[in-house]
Amino acid sequence: MKKLLLLVTSFVLGFVLIGCSGASKSEKKGIEVDSLDPNNPVTVKVGASNVPHAVLLEHVKPQLEKQGIKLDIITYQDYYVPNKTLNDKEIDINYFQHVPFLKNAIKENSYKIEDAGAVHLEPIGLYSKKVKDVKDLADGAQVLVSNNKAEWGRVIKLLASEGLVKVKDGVDPVNATFDDIAENPKNLKFSYENDPALMTKFYENGEGDLVSINANFAVDNGLNAAKDPILVEKATDDNPYGNILAVREGDKDKIVVKKILEALKSEDTQKFILEKWNGAVLPVK
Repeated sequence: MKKLLLLVTSFVLGFVLIGCSGASKSEKKGIEVDSLDPNNPVTVKVGASNVPHAVLLEHVKPQLEKQGIKLDIITYQDYYVPNKTLNDKEIDINYFQHVPFLKNAIKENSYKIEDAGAVHLEPIGLYSKKVKDVKDLADGAQVLVSNNKAEWGRVIKLLASEGLVKVKDGVDPVNATFDDIAENPKNLKFSYENDPALMTKFYENGEGDLVSINANFAVDNGLNAAKDPILVEKATDDNPYGNILAVREGDKDKIVVKKILEALKSEDTQKFILEKWNGAVLPVK
């Protein structure tokens, strides 16, 4: 009887110890950690556009897990939800936007979000089913642009580079709107009320004479964002449209954020970007 009691006691004690051991390895979440442990990785929620953002995050995912960071990647087709979910602490980081877009979102919504560093540039392009050269545009041609105000200056700058429009003196092209156009020799008609995700559909349906499409939506819909546009943005040192990691204010220096940015900007990832998208997506050095 004593032997049986001793055996039962040992079993119960062992079960308790195993349970306690398992509890000590409870999953860590978020970016509020001071150190990383590959044996007990921290799970980080990152909101991203499908292409190229989520693709790049998947590329660095194994590398980061070896360092103690497990990425939970949440994809969005919408440009406006990711900042709200970040501000509301539903995700830890987002990766889908450039600085002018972020600044505009902060201005309109009072978000407490900041730029943690640029990773890549997606050149915006003007596509057409009707002309092969912008010089062939007819008088009164229709230009379809998304309702993303942060892209308007990019489109205007592209058109200005071909002499199709000229902005008012003293207006910063980054902040230019269609009301800032001082000269429009071909009387271009601008439509800018539609969601960015719909622009590829307008192009495929032959709507408008020019359709502005950001490279991530172009690539996601099977277009070659480097070759298909009749006019495309160039990657220059003064281009402010590098896509960034965004975090809540005060988080950009957290070890998790720095490690994720470091992985996305590594030589391996830069090589991956150039080989996979052949110029449609460009790494920010």
